[in-house]
Amino acid sequence: MRPNISGMTQYATLRTWSAALNVLGAVSLILVGISAIIWAIEAEGFWPTLGVIFIGAPIALFLASWPIALGQMMRAVADIGDSVAGRSTAT
Repeated sequence: MRPNISGMTQYATLRTWSAALNVLGAVSLILVGISAIIWAIEAEGFWPTLGVIFIGAPIALFLASWPIALGQMMRAVADIGDSVAGRSTAT
């Protein structure tokens, strides 16, 4: 195996997808947060509004956070791969 002259690791593609998923997750959390507020305003009655606030919104926010979790997993796999290969990812 020849030495890596450019300074890039074998996991650059994985890190790129990780960053893309983190951005997607942040945008989706913002949009779901705004949508949950609108949903709570549009609900008619006290109990449906509480249901949206305490049940619907947390579930929607949880599901919207999945891209962030996947992005962190990809970054961790890339870091572990670099550590095993003997490269440092510290900047």
